[in-house]
Amino acid sequence: MLAGLHERDVAKDPIDQFAAWFHDAQEAAIAEVNAMTLATASKEGIPNARIVLLKGYSAGGFYFYTNYESSKGRELAENPNAALVFFWPQLERQVRIAGSVQKTTRKESTEYFEARPFTSQVGAWVSQQSRVLIDREVLENEYRRLAHDFKGQAVPLPPYWGGFKLMPKTIEFWQGRPKRLHDRIRYVRLPHNAWRIERLSP
Repeated sequence: MLAGLHERDVAKDPIDQFAAWFHDAQEAAIAEVNAMTLATASKEGIPNARIVLLKGYSAGGFYFYTNYESSKGRELAENPNAALVFFWPQLERQVRIAGSVQKTTRKESTEYFEARPFTSQVGAWVSQQSRVLIDREVLENEYRRLAHDFKGQAVPLPPYWGGFKLMPKTIEFWQGRPKRLHDRIRYVRLPHNAWRIERLSP
């Protein structure tokens, strides 16, 4: 049985607490430990969700990258509020994060893009993400053409591609417990980057 989660044991800062749990998940050899559900909503409030990969985190927020013209990119442009969920079933743990989102700087996006494999860089140029595709062969042919054109040179960052940073307003840590009496500890951001720690009923 896994240990519980008590207010006296958690870090004062939720990013430090997240780092500890993320490390535990890595040590547990969980596949795609950085996979997270990203929930967005249109300006009309219509929700949408999908799995994306966390590409970094710091005191400033949680980072992910995408095509800005994708459905999530357009929704975040209309409504810059989002939520993230990590679920690590082997540890009976879940982390829920909600906050506002802003684009990363072009410099940050370029640095990340340059670190990606060549195939992923070319793929970013090829895919008109979330748009209707009449035939997959069109996609494959365009990939082959661009892979040939870019061969032996640095692939530039597409103008419509880059990162987002979610700046958390609340972060909740959920630990599974017997009898469905789970532990839920929530951090709520206060002025001057302070945090209030509170327990929620399961």
